[in-house]
Amino acid sequence: MGELTERDRAVLALEGRQWRTAGAKERAIREELGLSSTRYYQLLNALLDRQEALAHAPVLVNRLRRVREARRAAR
Repeated sequence: MGELTERDRAVLALEGRQWRTAGAKERAIREELGLSSTRYYQLLNALLDRQEALAHAPVLVNRLRRVREARRAAR
C-alpha cells in the first residue's frame, strides 16, 4: 500500500466540506485543485477503493461508498 499524496488528501478534504450554493463546489475544484470536475470525480472514485483513503477519512469514505453502491444498484 502506498501513501496518500497531498492531492489525494486535498480531494478528500474538499469532498468533506459543506457547500452553500450549487456552483461553489465546482468553483473550488477548479480554483483550489486546478482540476476539471470530471477529473476530480474520477480521482475521488478511485480514492474510494483505496485502504489508505479509508484509514485517512473513514466516515467520509464509507458514506461515499454507500452512495456509490446505491447509485449502481439503481441502474
